[in-house]
Amino acid sequence: MQQAALVFDLDGTLVDSLPDLRAALNEMLRGLARRELSADEVRRMIGDGTHALVGRALRATGEVVDLENPHQRFLDFYEAAPTRLSRLYPDVATTLRSLIGLGARLAICTNKQQAATLAVLDGFNIAKYFEVIVGGDVVPFRKPDPRHLLTALEQLRASPNESVMIGDNENDYAAARAAGIAVILMRYGYLRVPPETLAPDAWLDQFADIPPALDRINRKR
Repeated sequence: MQQAALVFDLDGTLVDSLPDLRAALNEMLRGLARRELSADEVRRMIGDGTHALVGRALRATGEVVDLENPHQRFLDFYEAAPTRLSRLYPDVATTLRSLIGLGARLAICTNKQQAATLAVLDGFNIAKYFEVIVGGDVVPFRKPDPRHLLTALEQLRASPNESVMIGDNENDYAAARAAGIAVILMRYGYLRVPPETLAPDAWLDQFADIPPALDRINRKR
């Protein structure tokens, strides 16, 4: 495998985080005497960071009079137990170890806040696999802005042509394409647009399929 750097999204790629995100949102909404959100509703809100997530939850249940206080309450609830209901997707930990054994260097590029990201990675004991972790509040731009992804590559000291973005939604795809980076998308994640509107280098159904997909990308280069 020739890729020096593999940059991963978090929610919908490594972790099915919807259950804990929904639980924290609904706890926040109960405090505002608002209705709870269904899993399907929350699924469509994930992908643009926690400010956007909370804003969408507030708009779906009433008016947005104040965002910062509900956002902080959500973070307090979420960061206290970010892995209580969530789960790693199958074969994530073993595949990450395999990729490192093959010589890859790994990073995280997520729109989730840095503290929440670290809480999730530590909760699942996978933070140790990543040399670089760039959350959505570490830099002043977020995916789909390619500078978010390029910051992760810069910290890994890797160039776009030797790197691959591995994500699940349209933000990952757009950031990678704008940065000139090959991109793999997981079908099981939180995609919010029709899949036929995107043309990644590979669509995968299982995390364990990443190493052979990387080999196919290498052969095309």
